[in-house]
Amino acid sequence: MRLQVKAHRGHVSDTVRAYAEKRLGKLERRLYAGTLIEVTMSRENNPSIRNDHTAEAVVHTKGQNIVARESAETYEAAIDRLVDKLERQVERYRDKRTHEPRRARQRAETPEPDEPGVEPSGEPGVEAA
Repeated sequence: MRLQVKAHRGHVSDTVRAYAEKRLGKLERRLYAGTLIEVTMSRENNPSIRNDHTAEAVVHTKGQNIVARESAETYEAAIDRLVDKLERQVERYRDKRTHEPRRARQRAETPEPDEPGVEPSGEPGVEAA
């Protein structure tokens, strides 16, 4: 897994960068080795916005990209929420990639009893005379 942490405006401190790498490292066991994750940190400069620290992640997968965005009062809290959201999305992505082809194959292999020429109690591929 390759991880890129960048700031939208300004810079991200080393402690926040290390925290993001540590927390997003949990996704490594669920993703392929060459998967790229881009994390962008930004901060709103409006004092009326309470959750002004935002973390956005894009996971470049073999299929569609997984995108998540979270805001909180600190970067650490935003990263925690972001990782929780990404874990759910990645788990759903993995289930679709592994279980759905198996389900489709099982549906294709089992003949329906309503099909013409197929006896439900007979052997598969042998028609009744």
